[in-house]
Amino acid sequence: MTRDVSQKQETDERPDLEHLDAAISHVDQLVRSGGIASGAAKGLLYSLIETLGTLVGDPDLPEHARSGYEGLLETARELRIKLER
Repeated sequence: MTRDVSQKQETDERPDLEHLDAAISHVDQLVRSGGIASGAAKGLLYSLIETLGTLVGDPDLPEHARSGYEGLLETARELRIKLER
């Protein structure tokens, strides 16, 4: 396998930044509209936070991607804190 193909496969294994952003935004919208139970929202956020934490901790993750995942991780944590109040 060539280096380009190997890098492409490695990148494809990570969740797309836009999809994770959309998931966090969707949970936020549902919480604001009352369209989701608080416990369910907390569970979804927990999963997103765990996934983002794993990605941020990946030593092979390029720095430009890491900063994007770190931003989403902070957003998800802030939303979780709002739910816990």
